[in-house]
Amino acid sequence: MPALVRKRRLATALAVALLLPGLAMAQTAKEAELEARVAELEKMVQQLVQQQQSQAPTAPAAAPAAPAAPAAGTAPTIQSTPILTAGNPGSKFSFGGFIKLDAMVTDTSDGEIADGNSGRLFYVPSTIPVAANGAEPDTDPYADFHAQFSRFWFGADYVTDEGDKLKAYIEADFFGGGTNALAGNETSTNTYAVTLRHAYVSWNNWLAGQTWSNFQDTAALPDTVDFLGVTDGTIFVRQAQLRYTNGPWSLSIENPQTLVTAYQGAGRYNSGDNVMPDLTGRWVTKGDWGHLSLAGMLRQFKDGDETAGGGAVSVGGKFNLGASNDLRYMVNAGSGIGRYMAFGMGTDVVQDIDGDIDPLDGYSGFVAWRHVFNDKLRGNLMYSAAHFDNDVDLTGYGVTERSQSIRANLIYSPFPKLDVGAELSYGQRSLEDDREGDMKRIHTTVKYSF
Repeated sequence: MPALVRKRRLATALAVALLLPGLAMAQTAKEAELEARVAELEKMVQQLVQQQQSQAPTAPAAAPAAPAAPAAGTAPTIQSTPILTAGNPGSKFSFGGFIKLDAMVTDTSDGEIADGNSGRLFYVPSTIPVAANGAEPDTDPYADFHAQFSRFWFGADYVTDEGDKLKAYIEADFFGGGTNALAGNETSTNTYAVTLRHAYVSWNNWLAGQTWSNFQDTAALPDTVDFLGVTDGTIFVRQAQLRYTNGPWSLSIENPQTLVTAYQGAGRYNSGDNVMPDLTGRWVTKGDWGHLSLAGMLRQFKDGDETAGGGAVSVGGKFNLGASNDLRYMVNAGSGIGRYMAFGMGTDVVQDIDGDIDPLDGYSGFVAWRHVFNDKLRGNLMYSAAHFDNDVDLTGYGVTERSQSIRANLIYSPFPKLDVGAELSYGQRSLEDDREGDMKRIHTTVKYSF
């Protein structure tokens, strides 16, 4: 029995023992005295009880409750604030990309596109075979499967206390070929090297690093199954640059390079002798109706001691036709535009018999109609073309004069971020001597973005 309980019972017994005589003499003169003694005894008992309580050992504090184990089948908690161990405190880190399988069957009229050539992976008009005069090659259709355009990117954003915005961004895919005898082929491993696509840092209005050329309007590109699709009529270059953007205006200085056709078409090569960078300017306006982009470029061409100059313009954009349709387009023209247009189907300059270099004129464009059937199905129809004004006295007759292509696709998205698509395409390349070759392709894809 606890000591505290025993003391309480003893106090009660003493009180009763003292009260009994008082009850017997309830009407005596000592009644008041007895009541006073009882009150004094009760006070003593209360003091004793309080003293015992103060001397009792303090109960230990309850241990903190252990964290509850997650219920069976529940996902682990994901940290909402990423950690950049080497970044500025408060930086925001992001990651994304997609996995993309491409499977296609190709039929070319004048021979097979060489295995390992980029034209086997996506539409490159300059790779369409054109047979020699009098030749009649018999080529059966051939198939290619690959996942080289799967992609990943990292970004880090930081805002200073003064409101300055900093961003770092890097992106890569696997369109880089193999690095050893077993890599990059379809015999054993299909292993491919990582390819740098973008790597830049931006600070408020300034950007420094490698990304799309300021001369290119990427927002006008159509929704294709092929990597690019409208290759003939598209400006397409990624390169190192320094760019300044202010509102709708952007200016850049970009990596120079001169693509040369040797005299009489004896070959083509790149010259890195340039001193002046390529200079570009762009103006963009946007609204609910879509967007419009106007771009211009000035270039220096240099091969050894020989120099020349040229320039080009590009107009592109998107025009919304209600909630379910839009038109996307681009028109390009210039003197020495070859490296920027149609994946370098033509060159920037051509040599004459004395070794001087003359810019080649070229122009191109595309138009694409996009229709959204519902929230899971969409389709696109597009036409693209390019033309070069070759001086055959300098280039010879074996160079490409023009190319054109038409394609149509359907893309189904059963779940968000998952695209399953099929595309039919026809492309044609024509030489200055009127020889032609064509390509027909059925291209399918499965793509999951994350």
